[in-house]
Amino acid sequence: MTTDAKGGSAKKKPGLYANIQAKQDRIAHGSGEKMRKPGAEGAPDAKAFEKAAKTEKTAKKRTSR
Repeated sequence: MTTDAKGGSAKKKPGLYANIQAKQDRIAHGSGEKMRKPGAEGAPDAKAFEKAAKTEKTAKKRTSR
């Protein structure tokens, strides 16, 4: 959990890729939903993907023993 500028606590929202993965999982389990086509209203655009790439968490390297 993180704190906001006013000192209160704020939960961090899942990111773009987490939302896409969750929807793909729901579709795979038969929700009846469909993914939006690129360019459709409400679909993420190139700017959204660029922003998500900038905030992406880097994977920690594993050390072999």
